Amino acid sequence: MASSGTALIYDEEMTRYKLLWDDPVCNIEVPERLTVSYAALQEHGLAQRCVSLPVRQATDKEILLAHSEEYLEAVKKTPGMTLEELIEFTKQYGDVYFHPNIYHCAKMAVGATLQLVDNVMNGKVRNGMALVRPPGHHSQRSAANGFCVFNNVAIAALYAKKHFNLNRVLIVDWDVHHGQGIQYCFEEDPSVLYFSWHRYEHQKFWPNLQESDYDTVGKGKGAGFNVNLPWNKVGMENSDFLSVFFHVLLPIAYEFSPELVFVSAGFDSAIGDPEGHMCATPEVFAHLTHLLMSLAGGKLCVILEGGYNLKSLAQSVCQTVQTLLGDPAPLLPGLCGPCESAAESIQNVRAAQQQYWGCFKHSSVEPVLEPRTKCHRTEEGEKVVEGAVQIETVSKEIQEKSWPEPPPRIAPPARTAVALPGGVEDSLPKSCLRVSAAPLTQEQAACGIRDFSPKALEDERILHSLGNVFSLLDKIVKKEVRNGMAVVPEVLVTAACTVQHALTSLSTRVLLVLVGEGEVPVELTDDGKLLLVQVCSKEPEDRKSKFHVPVCLKSSGDTAGFLHAVLGLLLPVAYEYSPGLVLAVLGENCSIGPAAWAQLVSLLQGLAQGQILALVQVEQSCFWKKGLIALCSLGQGFPNFFDPGTPLLPRFWLRTPTYQRMAVGGVLRIKTLTRAGGGVLTLKTYEREWG
Repeated sequence: MASSGTALIYDEEMTRYKLLWDDPVCNIEVPERLTVSYAALQEHGLAQRCVSLPVRQATDKEILLAHSEEYLEAVKKTPGMTLEELIEFTKQYGDVYFHPNIYHCAKMAVGATLQLVDNVMNGKVRNGMALVRPPGHHSQRSAANGFCVFNNVAIAALYAKKHFNLNRVLIVDWDVHHGQGIQYCFEEDPSVLYFSWHRYEHQKFWPNLQESDYDTVGKGKGAGFNVNLPWNKVGMENSDFLSVFFHVLLPIAYEFSPELVFVSAGFDSAIGDPEGHMCATPEVFAHLTHLLMSLAGGKLCVILEGGYNLKSLAQSVCQTVQTLLGDPAPLLPGLCGPCESAAESIQNVRAAQQQYWGCFKHSSVEPVLEPRTKCHRTEEGEKVVEGAVQIETVSKEIQEKSWPEPPPRIAPPARTAVALPGGVEDSLPKSCLRVSAAPLTQEQAACGIRDFSPKALEDERILHSLGNVFSLLDKIVKKEVRNGMAVVPEVLVTAACTVQHALTSLSTRVLLVLVGEGEVPVELTDDGKLLLVQVCSKEPEDRKSKFHVPVCLKSSGDTAGFLHAVLGLLLPVAYEYSPGLVLAVLGENCSIGPAAWAQLVSLLQGLAQGQILALVQVEQSCFWKKGLIALCSLGQGFPNFFDPGTPLLPRFWLRTPTYQRMAVGGVLRIKTLTRAGGGVLTLKTYEREWG
């Protein structure tokens, strides 16, 4: 039976230490970081919806998985130290402080993290978040560092490998500081993939390490399993964060195929934080969390790291937990491509990693050797380094920015509704709502369909299924139900009628994702009300609108190419388009498998506040059943997409080396892209239209 529920681990005991002397570096790490986060979860009714787990203390044996015995014994002595002794003890480490109770709290922080691992791996909960203090990702084998005493996530990853026999663990560190402690722990370990983005500014930002740059990829057998994305300027926004996920993290993560995912969740990368100076809003963490929930069968453990603006910290924690609970992701208006500095970092990471990961091997990416954020040239050709005064001015402007309270994320009373024709096996989950309505007339069904043929609507089964589909769509738009699936006798005709009904009666922007062959008989115009993305094996003869985006996979069963198209093209374009409704259609001669279809349906739920309607042909029973699982229970029941190490070699790139440049717009920016056998793919036009 699939696990359900979201765990929340919190204990007030971890607030019972604080800085006892004056230290301008450490005075931002305060007990209120935990109390305001938990209070916000209670205020919004989120803590009450979670499964509360007790906190235990970690044992010495567990702590020694990642730390030396000498260091542990030294920390054990701190509860009996005087103030003067604590100050002296602290001086041997960097940017950290000790308190008589911090050893006890640090053991609880590790224990809470391990409790979450146990409950997720034993299937008692689907996912969860641990609100812990002190944080952990800077702590090293024999050293406290950066407010961190014991490395909570590193210990938990080693514990999970040992106790649950895991071979592939993913750690995603979205804190604004580089988690060098985690990197050092696993830099030679190919069973742990560590990804970190962090404020770097060409080594001018703490911890000021050369090994925090993009070209540090791991050592020995661990080469390629350390991925650093440096932020070389402040002010990164939602678009930059999402672009890194789409073009770097997710392609590698799907190829790695983790069995468990950790998030070192530092919210100092959110807007307003005095450390990060970034401009990403709390809502983006809902989407980052959502994008990770389709990995590892939904086994996701989120562990608090940094976050020092109490307002944005509490909001970001709420956004994360609400997504773990399965609520619809919020809208993210105003998205575009990454800024130039972010695009340079993306390009550099892909260049450094392309020899290790199949998803990058055919990109032919060269690193940016002279990033614009590092220097510029005068008219005389003299190189000028950017001054600290300018950086400080920009940071001050960002620090003074205000942002609105995230709007409520109201989940409809029912999650999923299904419309099934008569005679189809009806083995629906108990949570599903069955929809049945009166058939449409031919006139109602034909309204607005391009090139209408009366014979297409003579079949009473089609008219009956259209009545069900329209009823289902109305319930989604009225927020009576979040999403739905319809099993229909003629999927392309049904899709055309459904699009027209949505555009004329419900007044919303529609994203139509068609996987398979055939043509949906709808009128595509340049008013932007409809965007059609079609994944197929044959290029369309005519493409009259930029809102028609065909992606051609040249080989049947090309799951890797399909996934690369979804991550590198479909999702970036779809997020920028910001639809009000998503229509996912499984067309004729579909070349992907049911698991890939389920993953697509899962990922698309981050759009349009989860308002998605999937249409599947009645004969494709294995597809609609997998898709239904994706709609009903995000993050549950998916087999891993690939066997570990399966290359993501996207065959729609094929084989002539004319890839000029990668990922500078919302999608891939390509000057020319040819395919095997001659001809030019229409992807080349997207630089102008969506870049």
